[in-house]
Amino acid sequence: MSKFRLPKATFNQLRTFESVARLGSITQAARELHLTQPTVTVQIQELQNALATALIEPAGRGIRITEAGRRLQQAATDIFGLWRHCEDDLHALRGLERGLLRIAGVTTTEYFIAHWLQRFAQRHPGIEVDLSVDNRDRIIQRLQDERCDLAVMMMPPPTLELDTLDCLDNPLVVIGPTGHPWAGRRKVPVKALNGVPWLTREPGSGTRLAVEQHLSHLGVQPQERMTLGSNEALKHAVAAGMGLAALSRHALNRDPAQEGLAVLPVTGFPVRRQWKLVWRRDRRLALPAQAFIDEARQILSELAA
Repeated sequence: MSKFRLPKATFNQLRTFESVARLGSITQAARELHLTQPTVTVQIQELQNALATALIEPAGRGIRITEAGRRLQQAATDIFGLWRHCEDDLHALRGLERGLLRIAGVTTTEYFIAHWLQRFAQRHPGIEVDLSVDNRDRIIQRLQDERCDLAVMMMPPPTLELDTLDCLDNPLVVIGPTGHPWAGRRKVPVKALNGVPWLTREPGSGTRLAVEQHLSHLGVQPQERMTLGSNEALKHAVAAGMGLAALSRHALNRDPAQEGLAVLPVTGFPVRRQWKLVWRRDRRLALPAQAFIDEARQILSELAA
């Protein structure tokens, strides 16, 4: 009679190693797992001893994952994926009374996604929601690493097999401080942006990518003056008169003047883009994620009515 060979590694050791391998840092893994650095180091060492294999090695001031470590990282990812699917099946037997929805959104979606999640949580009070808000590049990385089931973004990557659901229009407008000379005009030619001090979001931002592509297509090149890491920081800098910028209209107050801002009538703007709910086509979708997609479709149907 065949018997299962029990693994030499514990679940916690695998979880700790997966975090170290993915983040490339013991310090960052400790922060993510809410553990001390010595605890993380001990768990990795115990795992290496159990497997009689080096999984990480020093590299300058950091670490490098060995080939054996890369293979274990993939195995750990597969194991955790199977475990999530098993949990989903068990939750399904109880009628979606429990479970975890892992959803990520690019920074601008924080202005609407919380309302959708609130409605979902009211209908499914037993579902825990894990929401991550970050720039486009990091959201794509989460999809690649299977650290989220769903994502909301403006420009899905062509490198992943994704199913998509169109959500909301996301018009990108040019903003300046209140009192800007262009604010009182009916129309400003887009060529006027050439050489104008220009404030942008950080590399990896979907808004930045969309605006850069649009301006390049129009043959316009403002003078990039400053890069900022959030919509709020960008708005404050524009209001202070440090330059102009392009931002989602949803990121602005209904009356932008209350934030010290004005939407400028530049031709070629707003840039018409759309947020999309996306998920991996090549992966099994968790039950809570399926339920949220159904909820999103219902919300969009109501908005269109």
